[in-house]
Amino acid sequence: IMTTLRQRRNCRTVSSSSFFSVECLSCVFCVPAGDWSWGSIIWTSVGLSVSVGLGLLCCIYVATLHENDLWFSNIKELEREISFRTECGLYYSYYKQMLQAPSIQEGLLELIHDNLTESRRTINLLQRMNIYQEVFLSVLYRLLPIKTYLEPVYFYIYTVFSLQAVYVIALYLTAWLLSGSWLAGTLAGVWYILNRVDTTRVEFTISLRENWSLPFLALQVATITCYLRPQLTSFQQVMVWLMYVTTFCFCLTWQFNQFILLIQALIIYTLDCVDLLTTTQVTTLYLVQVSGLLSVWLLQFCNSMILGSLVLSFIVAALFVRHCQTDLKVGGLLVRLSKILLHSVLVFLLTFTINYLTKKALQVRSDEHIFKFIKSKFALRPTRDFDASLYLCEEAFGLLPLDTLERLADTLLLFPYVPTLLLLSGTLAVAAFRNLRYAAAQTPAWVPPLKLGLSLTLPVSLRMKYIWTGHMCAVAAHGMCSAELWTLLLRTLRCNSRTLVHPFFWSLSYLLFLHSSFSLPPLQFWPKLMNELSELREFYDPDTVELMTWISTKTPKQAVFAGSMQLLAGIKLCTGRVLTNHPHYEDKDLRDRTRQVYQVYARRSPEEVYGILRAAGADYVVLENSICYERRHRRGCRLRDLLDLANGHIMDGPGENDPDLTPAEHPRFCEAIQTDGAAYTALFSRTFQNKTFHVYRLKKKRRKTPRSPAEPAATP
Repeated sequence: IMTTLRQRRNCRTVSSSSFFSVECLSCVFCVPAGDWSWGSIIWTSVGLSVSVGLGLLCCIYVATLHENDLWFSNIKELEREISFRTECGLYYSYYKQMLQAPSIQEGLLELIHDNLTESRRTINLLQRMNIYQEVFLSVLYRLLPIKTYLEPVYFYIYTVFSLQAVYVIALYLTAWLLSGSWLAGTLAGVWYILNRVDTTRVEFTISLRENWSLPFLALQVATITCYLRPQLTSFQQVMVWLMYVTTFCFCLTWQFNQFILLIQALIIYTLDCVDLLTTTQVTTLYLVQVSGLLSVWLLQFCNSMILGSLVLSFIVAALFVRHCQTDLKVGGLLVRLSKILLHSVLVFLLTFTINYLTKKALQVRSDEHIFKFIKSKFALRPTRDFDASLYLCEEAFGLLPLDTLERLADTLLLFPYVPTLLLLSGTLAVAAFRNLRYAAAQTPAWVPPLKLGLSLTLPVSLRMKYIWTGHMCAVAAHGMCSAELWTLLLRTLRCNSRTLVHPFFWSLSYLLFLHSSFSLPPLQFWPKLMNELSELREFYDPDTVELMTWISTKTPKQAVFAGSMQLLAGIKLCTGRVLTNHPHYEDKDLRDRTRQVYQVYARRSPEEVYGILRAAGADYVVLENSICYERRHRRGCRLRDLLDLANGHIMDGPGENDPDLTPAEHPRFCEAIQTDGAAYTALFSRTFQNKTFHVYRLKKKRRKTPRSPAEPAATP
């Protein structure tokens, strides 16, 4: 949907003598063992209050930006729904559907036996999609006595914005736990807000699954960070349960959870191989991940995609091989390295074997497009596979642009992050080498292994950026306020670390906070934030409003619409009509149908297109000029180019073509149908048109009845 925006009219951790050992603290928030004095309690309370304040500040900030950008409180309900772009509209439609159902039970049955989302198919939405959050919110809204005070749409968006507060608080607590000072949490929260462009996009993509899921991921990492604190005994069981709850919520709210958990599992595996985690810790972390995934599997009616995930196969393989290979951590350096190499080969071979057999047995093909995309992305050569190309050509899945690093450097986030990352990586490497060489577990100064691992592995694509930058804030804040790191640095400079370390990092961190927030030339971030909050705009998309109004008033309620995935999601939300396809791409049959429906933008004959649309059950097809005459993407990445390549046809426009491509026999359907040629008017009838959209109704073919033998032939 093309939407135009126009201007509105009116603990410190006490270091021991060795850098590789620390004096353990018994309280989660760095209150020394047995020290429950009023001063410590007040100090901790102030830190917690600051975390809540920063979380609320971020929540109000993104909510204000959303209101200012769309004038959300003053536009019509239809315009509010259109503002839920692409798949956001599809997810929000189920929240709306649950609220409109006669009862909660009937609403759940409609979701379990849905025949509106995909024509000629009845699907279980709770199994196919991660929409339990919409179900939960709709049930909560129906039960709470708030209907007269708060509209349903505000209850929904305010909940998502509130999760941003949870995200900031989780990063704050993680930085506090890592460094022992809540000043680090303050820095992490301030950096997150200052770098809003690179840390979140929630203000204009409210319903995206990642906006629901990432706060729970941050909470999970915070609980893991607390669980891995040295000699944490009294809180250990509590942390295990919190890890399970946060992992479960993270997995339940995002279909791509398995890939993030796979990265975590690989990090845990690496730390286990070099003795940086105990056997109990490794087993517990693995079992928490498995428990979270299997709980979601049960709630999603035994979704086979979860059982076929790589992370589940990897954890099973890692635990099995480690159980069989008991002498992995015995021997000298070369012996242990050889054992680790053999161990890893066995684990990965068993992982792929288990995963292959599981997918074959369960016929799992839901995530094929993800692996095709990854394979094509790292192959560094063009592909003609339509599904892989569709992802490769999207900016969100492209490589991280360099201007992101420039913006992060402008807020002074990048400068402490890089040396902290290098120092922690070096610390882990030295500790791993010592453990392997001396075959004895020597715990290093407490470092954030999962944070460090995620920071090293996540900045692969632009979409992963929103996970990575949050971790950047916590790691950089830890580097600025960590007593151990500053002790090491000052000892290297031959300074009296015992007397200087705390005044030094407190003073430097405070100056950095002031410099980043108020006086960084030439950006002046505080005035910039104020100017951003004072910008007033208004939602303005009359063509889409006109289309949705026409569909709602001029077409039957059971009419089936074909078109682009993004537009159809809006049609589902605004009109409740039946769709042929939609943006939730995690189903093989749906991907095949989408590729067929998109032939309306390829060079195909009207008879072929008519047959495809009829097979999908379509009554109407919506054509968009923005796709038919697309200029946003480069040649080779326009949707019509992807279709031409998949069909073996030469692409439009100047440029080279592969020698095996051939000219198409027919003109492009979306262009030719507008000429009202006889071949097109015989099958399609234009029923709606504006500057952006053209809607055609599929005519019913008349069946030719055979002539009776006794019937005389017609005379000329």
